[in-house]
Amino acid sequence: MPCVGDWLNNPLSIVQGFFAQNVPNSDWEKKVTEYFKEKLKENNATNWVPSLNDVPVHYLKPNSLVKFRCMVQDMFDPEFYMGVYETVDPNTNARVLHFGKYRDVAECGPQQEIDLNSSQTVTSERQTLYCVPVPGESAWVKEISFLTLASQARVSPSTSYTPSRHKRSYEEDEDMDLHPSKQKEQHMGNRGGGDIHGCVEPKRLETEAPAGHHLISPNCSPPLDLNFPLPGEKGPACLVKVYESWESFKVNDVLEVYGVLSVDPVLSLVNSEERDSSALDPMECMDTAEEQRVHSPPASLVPRIHVILAQKLQHINPLLPACLKEEESKTFVSNFMSELSPVRAELLGFLTHALLGDSLAAEYLILHLISTVYARRDVLPLGKFTVNLSGCPRNSIFTEHIYRIIQQLVPASHRLQMTIENMNRSRFIPHKDYAANRLVTGVLQLASNTSLVVDETQLEQGQLDTTGVHNVTALGNLITWQKVDYDFNYHRMEFPCNINVLITSEGRSLLPSDCQVHLQPQIIPPNMEEYMSSLLTAVLPSVLNKFRIYLSLLRLLDYSISDEVTKAVEEDFVEMRKNDPESITADDLHKTLLVARFLSLSAGQTTLSRERWLRAKQLEAQRKARLQQQKCVNGNEL
Repeated sequence: MPCVGDWLNNPLSIVQGFFAQNVPNSDWEKKVTEYFKEKLKENNATNWVPSLNDVPVHYLKPNSLVKFRCMVQDMFDPEFYMGVYETVDPNTNARVLHFGKYRDVAECGPQQEIDLNSSQTVTSERQTLYCVPVPGESAWVKEISFLTLASQARVSPSTSYTPSRHKRSYEEDEDMDLHPSKQKEQHMGNRGGGDIHGCVEPKRLETEAPAGHHLISPNCSPPLDLNFPLPGEKGPACLVKVYESWESFKVNDVLEVYGVLSVDPVLSLVNSEERDSSALDPMECMDTAEEQRVHSPPASLVPRIHVILAQKLQHINPLLPACLKEEESKTFVSNFMSELSPVRAELLGFLTHALLGDSLAAEYLILHLISTVYARRDVLPLGKFTVNLSGCPRNSIFTEHIYRIIQQLVPASHRLQMTIENMNRSRFIPHKDYAANRLVTGVLQLASNTSLVVDETQLEQGQLDTTGVHNVTALGNLITWQKVDYDFNYHRMEFPCNINVLITSEGRSLLPSDCQVHLQPQIIPPNMEEYMSSLLTAVLPSVLNKFRIYLSLLRLLDYSISDEVTKAVEEDFVEMRKNDPESITADDLHKTLLVARFLSLSAGQTTLSRERWLRAKQLEAQRKARLQQQKCVNGNEL
């Protein structure tokens, strides 16, 4: 009988047990999924599972159960594999059935051969997703996730790998990442193996795999691009093999997957001349060398995860329950909502200080940070609330520090410095590389609810080239329509998104926005660097965590307007038009309703009240008056 820790340390032994009991019926696959689903429901069991986001792959036991929080960057073509196959011993003619699910290489002893003509063979299909860590994921998300994992590791079922695998995170392990051969040395073992379509002798595998690995370096020119959307990202890219319901996943989805880690050295033999001819699927020979290099990268750099369970994530904030619909989560939400008012007041005060004493700008920043696209009507995204914070000091560290503060509040963010050089050189729009048969990423390939801060204060006079014009157009389309048109050479394909865009600028932004708020500093610190830095150090970690929960939670709440309030708003609009037809348009009404929506949610109210509607009108009046005042001072429109 398997011991308690086997489901974590040796999940394939659990699969083997169900397979042996239920063959030739296909029920074993469903039973495996149910078994692991129940195991992960146990108290804190999900925290026992090592995460590839936190632990370098060379600290993890091959073929153990791991989890990975990731974004689907690309989807490869479905692949066929041998779901069930039969081996035969030529000497004794003894036959044994094996399962191929959750494996990259076939289980095949030194005296066994796979019978490719067996009537027992079952060919199955699986989908490969190319997944990367969530782009722009904040350091505090990684830190809290890692601390949770480390605290649970003390009581988790252990193997000889456990003492070392929680020592360092990716940020502390760059040296090992630069030398993936060290991982190979740790993982090489005395066992038989082969591709899922054939056998390779164990001794041959042990002696040739390291050579194959070293041969990769001179042949990989240019070096393997892990295709991270944002520069400077850390963590592994993974080939995630999905067996069930893969049609429900799409590019840019954020997933948490639980599956079997596969880092078999034979996967590093990517060159066809180095690969044993029996280990190649005949169909794979049709691939170009570039496609084979991209689709079969070294497992030490791009490990494989064979998914047992996968779920789409509503959010990636580790301080919130993963699913808010469960009973335990409802208790968490109701408890937090009961103390919402003081949290909002503290956050407003904190952001007011960050915005140099401007409480109106702080109000609008809160509304922006909890905004989200909640529906689409034809092509119009409802709920987007792009704010242009104008009046920012030019070429100062102010905008950089505003981004740092936002980075400490939201789970994922990116600062885009809008300089002529960046516009002309950066790759914003993902495009299809048909030679490698992959989607080459771009800066705008971001997960839902990412905060994108566009800094226009560094924009100098200059000439945009063709790339720059395309990039600015793509940014404008993202803001206006919440979509990015991916380039497939012969056509463009729309990918809807849900990105919160904040534009910081000196005058009115060149880019479109839903709302312009002109900054009116009430204080001018003698030392801006010291002032802005002291803001974050003065906030208690517990208070900062409340801010983080507040902003993430309110994005997920439902909202509605009663018929009674709808009628009152319509009457109010008609009255305002009567008094001054030029003062308010249908667009102004839509904007005020949007402000009222997020104002209500910011106070924990899921329906619009008369009080919130009047407050929204007041905020909008103050904002417009400020813009008008600035226009009169400067003599031109901001």
